Amino acid sequence: MATAPRPRTSTRDPEELAHRLTGWLGTRLPGAKAVGVTVPASNGMSSETLLFDIEHPEPPLRACALRLAADPAAYTVFPVYDMVRQYRTMRVVGECSDLPVPRVRWLEEDPGPLGAPFFVMERVEGRVPPDVMPYTYEGNWLHAASDAERERLEAATIGLLARLHDQVPVKEAEFLTLPGEGDALRRHVTAQRAYYAWVVDGLAPSPLIEEAFDRLEALWPTDPGMPVLNWGDARIGNVVYDGFDPVAVLDWEMAAPAPREVDLGWTVYLHRFFQDLTVAFGQRGLPDFLRRDRIETRYAELTGHTPRDMDFYTLYAALRHAIVMLRVAYRQAHFGEVAVPADPDTLILHHGSLRAMVQGSYWD
Repeated sequence: MATAPRPRTSTRDPEELAHRLTGWLGTRLPGAKAVGVTVPASNGMSSETLLFDIEHPEPPLRACALRLAADPAAYTVFPVYDMVRQYRTMRVVGECSDLPVPRVRWLEEDPGPLGAPFFVMERVEGRVPPDVMPYTYEGNWLHAASDAERERLEAATIGLLARLHDQVPVKEAEFLTLPGEGDALRRHVTAQRAYYAWVVDGLAPSPLIEEAFDRLEALWPTDPGMPVLNWGDARIGNVVYDGFDPVAVLDWEMAAPAPREVDLGWTVYLHRFFQDLTVAFGQRGLPDFLRRDRIETRYAELTGHTPRDMDFYTLYAALRHAIVMLRVAYRQAHFGEVAVPADPDTLILHHGSLRAMVQGSYWD
């Protein structure tokens, strides 16, 4: 991880995007100009982000962020980028809860102006725990914080999940219902099976991922409970903090109705993913931060709901992340950044921990 090249995140020309954005903005707000257009270095590999300011006497927003669907010709990480779905989700969460969700302003469904659909929202200033190098590594603001400051951030972040799950009526998110039959959990897992089939179509499948799916069936909860609106990508790397307090909750493209534990398992495992990698590279990391037992206890105190079947849900999170990692690796191979090994399981950075979860030894 310390030496591997960072995968490319875009095939688009930032200068061309800036020019086209300025032209589009004038159609929505006559006389307005987009200035200071930048593409952040931390741009992800799914939807892309542009940051800009609006120059206008009375702009509805001045500091803006634009979320642009991935270039369909760029070997995308996900098969579909539904910007309408994301836009509607952020509006629902903003209207039905007190979560700090950036205010969305414009939705553009026509791919003509920028080459793909997009929406514009307010830009919130603050800092985000880094993914590269991970916040569990030495040399970043979160690692350098005191135990008390990290505990404050942890408590506030679990509070976001508790409030989301308790405050947003699931009926308001019916448009996010996943296709298929069965309850919300079955539909969620079915969607992941379909995603995996898309990832390996025409390529080498992953025996480990398929074994993990089988293990999920063996651990299936007897009572998944009533679904709630799940954030989907519930991790601190998708939160903007002012100091150690959340001021913006980002990245809603994976939102869907599901048991509460789907979000909780993702929060637990995505931290463990970074922590395990950090330890593997000889650093101590942050072993007392975002621990599973503390997350479960704090969530229960805030909501009255004691998380159940968390071995299932943390395995499910590791499995979902493995599918994404496999797609990212195949994308790197497509661009000539890596070679595909004989064993495709080794393309999954956390194949060791996923295997331990499948075998039931990870949490020992």
